[in-house]
Amino acid sequence: MQNFTKYVGIVAPFEASNIDTDIIIPKQFLQKITKTGFGKHLFHNWRFSDDCGFVENPQFILNKKDYRNASILLTRNNFGCGSSREHAVWALTGYGFKVIIAHSFSDIFLNNCLNNRLLLISLSNSIIDKMFFIVNNNIGINCTVDLLKEKIFIGKHHFSFIIDCVKKQSIMYGFDNIDYTLKHEKKIKLYEKINKQYDLI
Repeated sequence: MQNFTKYVGIVAPFEASNIDTDIIIPKQFLQKITKTGFGKHLFHNWRFSDDCGFVENPQFILNKKDYRNASILLTRNNFGCGSSREHAVWALTGYGFKVIIAHSFSDIFLNNCLNNRLLLISLSNSIIDKMFFIVNNNIGINCTVDLLKEKIFIGKHHFSFIIDCVKKQSIMYGFDNIDYTLKHEKKIKLYEKINKQYDLI
């Protein structure tokens, strides 16, 4: 898998708050434990007018021509709330999303995204408002997310964001908690050796 340092994609303005994981991927599609095949069910009850997913809802943002290939989602507050199902993240990544920009996210959802290299960016409500204004007035606009510089470039504007160093490394290089532990293997072995020497462990 390629390192994630800079990403360019179309931004879809999803004007909604408190989107829970059941909206992201309804419970009837949680029948597999593999990560693949969930993208087609993303936002199923909003994307489609029928239960089987054959009739698209033309009013839903991702069904509009200019946003069918969107890979950056711009939304509002408390995205990913509700149950802890990791399938919600698999549905987002399976559909093609690489970045989600919002004011806030559920903690469990945030950690699930981190484990699947889906970048979440939290910004103030005032900046989110500005970004919605730009995107809504420039339909189908591309956005550049520079993870190294921690900046978002959209049109003639740029916005800074802050991300924890560990989370940043995880997204960029695909590190997980085990990888971070192994990076300190020498120190851990030295600690064990010293403590055994003094019968502390």
